[in-house]
Amino acid sequence: MSGGGLLVAGTTSDAGKSVVTAGICRWLVRRGVKVAPFKGQNMSLNSFVTREGAEIGRAQAMQAQAARVEPTALMNPVLLKPGGDRTSQVVLLGRPVGELSARGFFGGPEHPAGPEQDARPPGGMPDGAGDISAGVLRGGRREALLETVTACLEELRATHDVVICEGAGSPAEINLRRTDLVNMGIARAARLPVLVVGDIDRGGVFAQFFGTTALLAPEDQELVAGYLVNKFRGDVSLLEPGLEMLRGLTGRRTYGVLPYAHGLGIDEEDGLRISLRGAVREPAVAPPVGEEVLRVAVCAVPLMSNFTDVDALAAEPGVVVRFADRPEELADADLVIVPGTRGTVRALEWLRERGLAGALARRAAEGRPVLGICGGFQVLGEHIDDGVESRAGAVPGLGLLPVRVRFAAEKTLARPSGEALGQPVEGYEIHHGVAEVLGGEAFLDGCRVGQVWGTHWHGSLEGDGFRRAFLRAVAAAAGRRFVPAPGTSFAALREAQLDRLGDLVEEHADTDALLRLIEGGAPPGLPFVPPGAPGLPAATTAGTPGAAP
Repeated sequence: MSGGGLLVAGTTSDAGKSVVTAGICRWLVRRGVKVAPFKGQNMSLNSFVTREGAEIGRAQAMQAQAARVEPTALMNPVLLKPGGDRTSQVVLLGRPVGELSARGFFGGPEHPAGPEQDARPPGGMPDGAGDISAGVLRGGRREALLETVTACLEELRATHDVVICEGAGSPAEINLRRTDLVNMGIARAARLPVLVVGDIDRGGVFAQFFGTTALLAPEDQELVAGYLVNKFRGDVSLLEPGLEMLRGLTGRRTYGVLPYAHGLGIDEEDGLRISLRGAVREPAVAPPVGEEVLRVAVCAVPLMSNFTDVDALAAEPGVVVRFADRPEELADADLVIVPGTRGTVRALEWLRERGLAGALARRAAEGRPVLGICGGFQVLGEHIDDGVESRAGAVPGLGLLPVRVRFAAEKTLARPSGEALGQPVEGYEIHHGVAEVLGGEAFLDGCRVGQVWGTHWHGSLEGDGFRRAFLRAVAAAAGRRFVPAPGTSFAALREAQLDRLGDLVEEHADTDALLRLIEGGAPPGLPFVPPGAPGLPAATTAGTPGAAP
């Protein structure tokens, strides 16, 4: 197998594209296939720093782990990080190049509100990518981005047997088709077969499959090979007549029916969909080792980023993690975490408006544990000077840590390592804020005062030794008879979850047919499903490698 590929699209957001992509990657690598994940354009506040110092979507880092390869900027060349309802920071090949409104990014007349920065990752850009930052900042955005996205995909295909691509949202978002880089735009440019995933747990999956296909232009429909049902509960035999009728209506088969799987615990793309009422990160199955549980409350700040930092805590037997947006929800917590955010000043205002700022101050005065991570660390400081992210200028912080923060135009992207609480620690940093620590006890390049801890490091709690030492310190301060489980390995738990995804694909998909699709492309002669969408003008595909005429 060489140069094979597949685009995993979805009927909706949250249909399961990320986990299906990861599952296919794990299934293939267990067969001895050299496979890589890819997502041309991602919109997410959950990101990761690669060893080359590039920022990519956290989901693509997880998929790379499923494929047992090192994540790189090639796997997610365009990352959009929302800064509000209408603007996003544009990260190109792992480097931020500015802020754009949705209208500006999708072809409007404006330019980014930010410095022009070189978007080349360390080690250079793929051959043929061109100067992408100039293309985006000076016009011709779609053409420049599609050229670079396609070049990244082709480089991955040249160095791997198979590349499994993930789409975004729905390919049938006809208002965005002319500027599409991640669904049918990249499928048509690279001649990728498309597998459409639908979440049957939401209901209406047959209408979703049919409608998605029928809203695509004829040239796009030629690449839609078939469907994959996700999150099915019950007897598959009851579903089969509907699948046969769907095949009769569309001429396309269903490649599998994946059952609903509880407790996958796999990195999600976005924290914006968290429902606060009763929201709890999936707890560990094993009972607590000590006599009591440890309760962790996470302040659900606006534009919350990298909330996956708390997943390692939720994996500990006896640790219960919940999200909170009211001061009374912090009252019985043994540990309160203020997580990362893409809007530090906005989060600070929100904490004050909600009364959470006062609750945090009372906790600090009482010697009850608080942990601030990245933006959460910054709000715990004395002073913030932000002329970059919010442009609010000088703003007083909560004053719980002796730290002054100045926002720099250049983003810090790093993979630090060190020691804390007598244990080795590794993490990753993604922030514009530069912290000047004026006192306290050193803690992971941040500081600690009493039971208030702050650091810019994401991912530190994934280290088993450090996590256990930290939880012992929290339990002692909280007066809880909690004992960390000595044998918990977060890395092993993550591997087991990825293997579960591979098992779902292997056991419930037609893997022989899936292999033929990956190797040979979409079957020829797939019928057109009316009415279809209007075709694209030649200018949107001309000059694109592999584009349909």
